[in-house]
Amino acid sequence: MKAIQTEIPDVLLLEPKVFGDERGFFYESWNERTLKELGIDVAFVQDNHSKSARNVLRGLHYQIQHPQGKLVRVIVGEVYDVAVDLRKSSPTFGKAVGFTLSAENKRMAWIPPGFAHGFCVTSASAEFLYKTTNYWHPEFERALLWNDPTLCINWPIKGLPALSTKDKQGALLAECECYA
Repeated sequence: MKAIQTEIPDVLLLEPKVFGDERGFFYESWNERTLKELGIDVAFVQDNHSKSARNVLRGLHYQIQHPQGKLVRVIVGEVYDVAVDLRKSSPTFGKAVGFTLSAENKRMAWIPPGFAHGFCVTSASAEFLYKTTNYWHPEFERALLWNDPTLCINWPIKGLPALSTKDKQGALLAECECYA
């Protein structure tokens, strides 16, 4: 597996070694030893799977207590994935980074604890899988407003995205709860 640096050094794109032939393909999507060698030494406690239609935007989510690191990937379709650094002590605080994850490119992303995370679907539909380092605690879940102008996220969607009520009511970066 190859680690690719993003504009935020703690957020990594991971490119697996894919073995393919006329029958299809095979690759390791998760290997604890390999991740440790790449500097990701975490224990995953939960797997999540979502399916969404084109222009659905989920995020930008985080848990203010019990923060979650996420290893994310797409197994059907394509998404534009975004991480926002909410660690006030970080030199990249308030910075967003985005990239395309798809079933075709088979890339994964490591989003460490301390980040808000979200994605929008750019294909007809997409299935999104992710492992988390902490359990879901709905009472501590927060949403950063997806279109906060200070984040300068260029979401590749046409018109307004399909959003949950929670995501429509997300907080601006200047007003949201952040990490130390």
